[in-house]
Amino acid sequence: MTLEDFISKYDNEISIILLEGKRNVLESDKGKLFELGKLLTSKSANMLFRSGNAEGADQYFSDGVASVDYTRLQVITPYSGHRKEANKSYSTFSLGDVDLLNSPNVIYQSKANKKTENLIDRFVSGEKNRYTIKAAYIIRDTVKVLGTNKIKPATFGIFYDDILNPQSGGTGHTMNVCSNNNVPYCDQQVWFGWLDEKI
Repeated sequence: MTLEDFISKYDNEISIILLEGKRNVLESDKGKLFELGKLLTSKSANMLFRSGNAEGADQYFSDGVASVDYTRLQVITPYSGHRKEANKSYSTFSLGDVDLLNSPNVIYQSKANKKTENLIDRFVSGEKNRYTIKAAYIIRDTVKVLGTNKIKPATFGIFYDDILNPQSGGTGHTMNVCSNNNVPYCDQQVWFGWLDEKI
């Protein structure tokens, strides 16, 4: 898919584009993430961009979007006040805004992450500590894709992945949720090429 194809297909008022990825970003790639966020925002008129407000890829993508139009940046956070000083979004939802007890599909698909499966029920039942907070991050990643009754589902995902250890950790979980719910996505092996296109 070329950048022109992507803009043509997804530049509409119902598109919500995930921009996210690994916390560890190669020094040589940091500027590229910023440039992609800036490029997509400047070349489109209607897309809404969604981030998880994490350090690294999420931040660089978000900074690029916000440099053009922060009102088109939405953030989903694992808890209220998460990295508040770094959040440049116009619209923020935290898991505190989500009725998790009435979001069974979100919980079910979050449990696909076997490392946090046992922590998820504990978190949803109200147990909040330094262990169960790990579940909040995975649930947040699931919500970013599926949405809830208050949050629209994602339309497309753009990721910065670890090419040497692909689809691992929270980024891998989010990519798997996309795959399991027919949400198309790409990583930098595709979108690096978009930075060289002139449309």
